[in-house]
Amino acid sequence: MSMKLSALARELGLDYTGADIDIAGVNTLDKACPDELSFLVNPKYLSQMEKTKAGCVLTSGPYADKVPNALVSDNVYMDLAKVVDLFAKPQGCLSGVSELAYIHPDAQLDETVTVYPFAFVGAEAVIGAGTTIFAGAYIGEGTTIGTQCIVYPNAVVMGGLSIGNNVIVHPGAVLGGDGYGYAQTPVGHRKIPQIGTVQIADNVEIGSNTTIDRAALDTTSIKQGTKIDNLVQVGHNVEIGEHCLVIGQTGIGGSTVIGNGVVLAGQVGVPDNIKIGDGAIIGAKSGVSGDVAPGVTLLGAPAMPAKQYMRAAGVCLPKLPDLFKRVKKLEKELAAVKAEAASGEDDE
Repeated sequence: MSMKLSALARELGLDYTGADIDIAGVNTLDKACPDELSFLVNPKYLSQMEKTKAGCVLTSGPYADKVPNALVSDNVYMDLAKVVDLFAKPQGCLSGVSELAYIHPDAQLDETVTVYPFAFVGAEAVIGAGTTIFAGAYIGEGTTIGTQCIVYPNAVVMGGLSIGNNVIVHPGAVLGGDGYGYAQTPVGHRKIPQIGTVQIADNVEIGSNTTIDRAALDTTSIKQGTKIDNLVQVGHNVEIGEHCLVIGQTGIGGSTVIGNGVVLAGQVGVPDNIKIGDGAIIGAKSGVSGDVAPGVTLLGAPAMPAKQYMRAAGVCLPKLPDLFKRVKKLEKELAAVKAEAASGEDDE
């Protein structure tokens, strides 16, 4: 695929400077070729832009005169996403339903659905227009999947779940596995049947090998626009609000309620039965211990307000080695004083 720079500018609603060259792809500043577009988001890479071989650079107004051809944007990162989307090649090469897939006779698939070989679609499942189910995926009985969804290879969507429109489920993700519920008895742990469901709203993306447990009795809910990274654990009965970002290796305990626009950075630990308010940000590797107010930023384990954590980490932690030496010295001096005092008592 190739586009004139002028056509690309019209498509994005942007202005351009320089020659109306052909653009055939997108690449980084240091690796782009003369027929590729690159981008400058962070000014610290300005030196790379001045030396780039890219045919055109997507950048903001103040830097547009640094290169012969520029696509000028007020929001470079957003427009970069649009450009990459134009040139990205979609995964897959098939259309229609493969004869090697198993489709239960009672399942309902729109005529525009694509199902790859060795996928399984259970009884009374309903799959909407334009959705693609890749090889090895499992769609359980009674599950509803909306329009224009993608379920990538070896993903599992268990029975009785509801998935909205424009949802992406990446390889190996498991939706609707049993929640972690056991009753302790004198003879061991008795499993509590998990008979609830999972509801995924529109425009949600679920990363590879992420697990979202079905509720014990009610619903595990992921609301619209939320993006979940790889290797995330979402416990049973959890509710995640709209447009949240949940980053890799985060674990969320059962029955926790997360508001809208929340960011949980990598390896965040969230216990069960707490509430995290709208717009809160929890930094990487933080351990949350209780309810989080709306709009706050927390860091550390246990998590604390960001300014407090930065004072502790930035001011106190670097001084610990010297403090340890001082304490050891004081202990020796104290021991010497005690020994001298004891010796004086013996002389008396």
